[in-house]
Amino acid sequence: MERSGRIALFTVVGLGVAIAIASTIQWIRESKKTYTLRLATGSPIGEYYDFAKAIAQVTEAHYPYIDIEVLESPGSTQNMDDVHNKVVDMALVQSDTPVQSEVRAIAQLYPEMFHLIARSSAQIDTLADLEGKRIALMPEGSGSYSLFWPVSEHYGLTSNDFSFFPLSVKEATQALLNSEVDALFRIIGVGNNSVAEVLQTGEFELVPIDQIAALQLSQPYLQSTNIPKGTYDGRVPIPSSNIATVSVSALLIANAEVDVEVVKAITQVLYEHRNELISLNPRTANIQPPDSILNLGFPVHDGAKAYHNQDNPSFFVRYAEAMGLLLSLIILAASGIWQLRQWLIGRQKNRADHYNLEILELIEQVDHATTLVELQLIRQKLFAILKKVVIDLDIDRISPESFQSFTFPWEVAITTIRHQEMVVLNLAEGKPKPKSMTSITKIHR
Repeated sequence: MERSGRIALFTVVGLGVAIAIASTIQWIRESKKTYTLRLATGSPIGEYYDFAKAIAQVTEAHYPYIDIEVLESPGSTQNMDDVHNKVVDMALVQSDTPVQSEVRAIAQLYPEMFHLIARSSAQIDTLADLEGKRIALMPEGSGSYSLFWPVSEHYGLTSNDFSFFPLSVKEATQALLNSEVDALFRIIGVGNNSVAEVLQTGEFELVPIDQIAALQLSQPYLQSTNIPKGTYDGRVPIPSSNIATVSVSALLIANAEVDVEVVKAITQVLYEHRNELISLNPRTANIQPPDSILNLGFPVHDGAKAYHNQDNPSFFVRYAEAMGLLLSLIILAASGIWQLRQWLIGRQKNRADHYNLEILELIEQVDHATTLVELQLIRQKLFAILKKVVIDLDIDRISPESFQSFTFPWEVAITTIRHQEMVVLNLAEGKPKPKSMTSITKIHR
């Protein structure tokens, strides 16, 4: 048993060393690993692209092993599909974009407001006045393009009621300035520079989007808001009063399989390195509080959850007292079981010793037996003892080791009986007495 215990100990120690070595090798590999992430945004002259550039730069400054590649794209709808299909790892999208199954949210960034910019001479006072007009829209696949249609439908318009032209941001702006279209529809963060340049010409105005409560019945993700007076020029001001409109949120999303620790690091940059982000892009000051992402009804990435829950006590801290009590009970139970085992082993040994003493007494009787009848009675007692021992072994009253130690004196007793029978028979026939086995038995007493 002692040898098997040493083997078990060496086995446990060896496994522990092997696990420690494997963990160290894995840690070294992970510490040297570089993660390259593809982040889809929008037009190179749009806010998504600039916002993503700021995130990439600050993230790489604090986590050199994370390399973020900022990519231009048509917009939110395409971005959502690309993240779902692992064409890219992360993207910026509007919160109204239909969610794909493999996509998770990281953070809610800032509100994006509906901007309907119309030529002043076009007499467009409400969205319903777009009938018969020419409208520049954002590219197909963008959130602005997708959301324009349910909003215009609410005002009773269909694609047959006006002329529309899906264009890039630069092309749409130029078409409006060149009088090639009467209006431009775009969802953008408030205070955008390119919008300011258009409005400051004095030839265009922002058209309010009202009936917001009614719009929310079919588009519940829309939020009521205003473009504040003087947003695009404080001197004139532009606009001259608050303009009612609706907004959606810009979200940072990722594929569900993007590494948890990498997403946790990026989330930390968004919330803990805000000053650095703002110095690169003032709009990052509008990043929403951490709990805002939890109320979107949008699946949250495990990495973002890990960041938000890091201040919560760990499982071990939370249940330290209960685990301490449980550990104490386990130790007490183990100690009790050990003591019981030792008691049982001692009891088994005592029982086996008792049988061995009985056998020695029978061997003593054999030496003094003078008839075959006496020897036969002693043999019967020996076999009765053997039967008891076998039964006790079967029900664990004695151990296998004790049984092995019992068999030797028992066999000596049987041999002694046989020798004494020869003595008795020789005496009856007048033959010399064989050498006594008393010396043999005394050795084992």
